[in-house]
Amino acid sequence: MRVGLTLGAGVALLGAGAAALGWAIARKLTAPDGVRTFNLVVRGIEDDGGVRWIVLDRTPNTAAQGVYNLWFERGGWVQLGSEMQARGPNRIARAVTGASNYLNVQVGDNVSWSGIYFATPADAGLEAHDIMIYTPSGYAPAWRFDGSSSTWAIHIHGLGSSRAGTLRGVQVATNLGYTSLVVSYRNDGDGPTSGGGGSTLGATEVDDVEAAISYAVRRGAERFVLFGWSMGAAIALELAHRSDYAQLVAGLVLDSPVLDWVEVIKANCARSGLPPATGHLAIPWLTLGPLARMVGLPNGIPLREFDWAQRANELTVPTLILHGNRDDSVPAALSETLHDRRPDLVELRSFGAGHTLSWNSDPNRWRTAVSCWLSNHVSA
Repeated sequence: MRVGLTLGAGVALLGAGAAALGWAIARKLTAPDGVRTFNLVVRGIEDDGGVRWIVLDRTPNTAAQGVYNLWFERGGWVQLGSEMQARGPNRIARAVTGASNYLNVQVGDNVSWSGIYFATPADAGLEAHDIMIYTPSGYAPAWRFDGSSSTWAIHIHGLGSSRAGTLRGVQVATNLGYTSLVVSYRNDGDGPTSGGGGSTLGATEVDDVEAAISYAVRRGAERFVLFGWSMGAAIALELAHRSDYAQLVAGLVLDSPVLDWVEVIKANCARSGLPPATGHLAIPWLTLGPLARMVGLPNGIPLREFDWAQRANELTVPTLILHGNRDDSVPAALSETLHDRRPDLVELRSFGAGHTLSWNSDPNRWRTAVSCWLSNHVSA
């Protein structure tokens, strides 16, 4: 009996530990957005023949092909071009192609690597109107870019990102003559605060984006293209499936789309050094009402509604997916599976890039792929 009691206590401790780990994973995933991590340091600044170079520690990100942005902890940003040079085995120099006004880069500056290449519409060569859209959670700021057609594009950013990241897609929509809305939604840092301030992984945010579609319909929009990035793609798929305006959705352009939250949670556990299977521990805390409320959610999240690999037969809208094959946050295999199951509706373009960095890895190819696909599948 003593052995039995010891074993029982051990099982109880293991159970408690598993529950605590599941809570922590769920809480981390849905908690209010934190501050940007400035985990790189400017190691050197060089001027060579009119070209300025910033020297950084060599990492998979800093050595990646393409164009990127450095955000500075003390404010400001620098755009980096694709040109790079080695500075020994552990450092790399990247060419500067643009910078925010009055930024004086200094050795020792703390910076953050980002795919959000344009900080504002003006940086992307775009003219925007600042508007407010009334949503079920309150007034949400948005950018409107006026076009020449009755086709509107709704641009939806992902979890932990900002609406500025979608400007990469607004350029294409603008060139095609679409009117664009770049939206915010509850608890994303720009939109209204709701409940405990955390994310519901698209389950309630979809209502705020639907309000933006309603705004557009009242102003003459006749059809829509939904551009969704990461979690924004999950929101776009929900809108195309169950929104009151679903019949007006003519196309989906999805970059690094979340197509199955369970697999995405497992992938992010692996990226954090945990066994992927530990992701399953978070599922009850996300889906069961009483447990979800202990995490800070208003209610349980219907994660199965976001499993589009299993719901592939329900797709009705032509869809273009752009996904990096080095994405360790949202596995590209999910996009491949959806394409394989619905080749009649889903086209897939693969890039040698990380999460939501396909545009950055090859902007011209990304723009051409999206523009040609839209021209072939969506009337202006």
